[in-house]
Amino acid sequence: MGKFSDIIVDAPDRLTWQSQVFRCALGRGGILKFKAEGDGATPVGRFPLRRVFYRPDKISIIDTSLQTMALSPDDGWCDAPADPAYNQLIKTPFARGHEALWRDDNVYDIIVELGYNDAPVVPGRGSAIFMHIAKLDYAPTEGCVALRRDDLLAVLASCTESTHIQINPASA
Repeated sequence: MGKFSDIIVDAPDRLTWQSQVFRCALGRGGILKFKAEGDGATPVGRFPLRRVFYRPDKISIIDTSLQTMALSPDDGWCDAPADPAYNQLIKTPFARGHEALWRDDNVYDIIVELGYNDAPVVPGRGSAIFMHIAKLDYAPTEGCVALRRDDLLAVLASCTESTHIQINPASA
């Protein structure tokens, strides 16, 4: 439960894992203790790594002990607070608000589902908080933690089921 089993995000652009420091991108809304749907913020807290999604047409295998799941073009994530499927994987077409997980910009070629707002789900508290691939310029995310592809793969290679991500622990 200590720092050695946690991925630490302790600056707006720094992620530390097993004594290695990586550049990362966080939410355009900064880091907030009280996140709300659509605020673009990365939530403060300590969250488990639930599972890793990947694009099988772009990545054949991910070296990790975490649960993996191949994405399909009809996969999405519900971001409609009033829907019973809020903050959950869904299939498209989907009548309510959702985010497509099969994207053309490569940032979702690898997605790590973070255990944020899922036990239990609180409508409106934020959805689709992931660790994923950063854009080339490390542009801010909509609330996720983003790393360069090779850095994300390096982190995943040594994660276990007990690994957590701790975001802004100094103010948590």
